[in-house]
Amino acid sequence: MDEIQTYTRGQLALRNGQDKPQIWIAFKGLIYDVTESRLWRGGKHYEHWAGQDLTEELKDAPHSEKVFEKFKVIGKLL
Repeated sequence: MDEIQTYTRGQLALRNGQDKPQIWIAFKGLIYDVTESRLWRGGKHYEHWAGQDLTEELKDAPHSEKVFEKFKVIGKLL
């Protein structure tokens, strides 16, 4: 089994749907690829922006962390 790749906050920030085509978000130290999600088109989901750690913001979300189960983990946030 391959080890999961690690990324810095700076590398995550570039995957915001604007600077690079990938749309990534982090939650609890893991980075998820949400590029194919229609809810993240353009790198924005309601008041949340891609390319950042959303762990603290989930407290105010109308859903639980189970929402991340449908997305592929592509790395760990350093």
